[in-house]
Amino acid sequence: MNKTSVKKMAGVYIKEHRTVLAVFAVAAVLFYFIAGLYGYQDSIKHMSYALFLVLIFGLFVGILGCVRYIRHLNALWDAGQRDGERGDSLPKARTTAEQYLYDIISDLEQERRYFLSEYDEKKQDMADYYTMWTHQIKTPIAALRLLLQDEEHPWPKQAREELFKIEQYAQMALSYARLDSLSGDLLLTDCDICQVARQAVRQYSVLFIGSGLSFTMERCSCHAITDEKWLSFVIGQVLSNALKYTSHGQIQIYGANRRKERTEGAASYLVIEDTGIGISESDLPRIFERGFTGYNGRLCKKSTGIGLYLCRQILDRLGHTIEVQSVMGQGTKVFLGFGQEKVLLSE
Repeated sequence: MNKTSVKKMAGVYIKEHRTVLAVFAVAAVLFYFIAGLYGYQDSIKHMSYALFLVLIFGLFVGILGCVRYIRHLNALWDAGQRDGERGDSLPKARTTAEQYLYDIISDLEQERRYFLSEYDEKKQDMADYYTMWTHQIKTPIAALRLLLQDEEHPWPKQAREELFKIEQYAQMALSYARLDSLSGDLLLTDCDICQVARQAVRQYSVLFIGSGLSFTMERCSCHAITDEKWLSFVIGQVLSNALKYTSHGQIQIYGANRRKERTEGAASYLVIEDTGIGISESDLPRIFERGFTGYNGRLCKKSTGIGLYLCRQILDRLGHTIEVQSVMGQGTKVFLGFGQEKVLLSE
């Protein structure tokens, strides 16, 4: 508690007790007026001494009351700053009116706990359902994959691509369900970022082969303290978006320095660049919002509005960053930031 806050609270205390001070001042004026009116001038000196003692006593009581008032306000402030059950940490009521307010707060606190408990239960049920559904859907997906690998009855290449997309959507649903408990699922190690990117590219090789796009990835030597599984998911989501919205041209992966300039030396960013349709300037500030699909999503009807939201949430928990630069009709650059000391990319 600093001096400014003490002075402010003392001022509030005086303001709240201004009526008492005004009554005391009026009583003192009337006392001297009546004493002078009835000719008690000889006794005024003695009366002034008594009045002075009353004033000193009143000042002492006022200071004591102000100190108690400030402590009470601090207790109320501390109770308001606590997370969780604030109603149980309120200080003892000083007045009947304050006790009445406490009763109202207690009732509201009970309602809040009830609704929070109900919300948490429904949220957990939904998360359990998503998890169960995702694990169950993997069984028929695995069966379909075995059927597609039947050499005697070859399936069209497009069937393999669509099956891969189903797998990725199922994985996205599982990741979304686990988002709230992500911190407990992290396994932080010193990872080779470029190797993680290569694994993600291999995972999406089915779509790369069918896309007809040119792909280049610079050789790199980069390391960061991160979770390999979740970082791979993020890179996969960015690659998925690049493949989804790029019909011709190329996709590149390379390093960039702090100024986001392409570099062969020490880099702060892993960049995934495409020559796709781009993102409109008005949509860029909202692309990380949950459920936001934007102009491209409405035009192509391919967006779920979840992918980039998950990327931002996951990278925030990992201590990394994600930034997007895009020009409509020219393409998009996605910058995954790991810090100058953590990432080193080279040709």
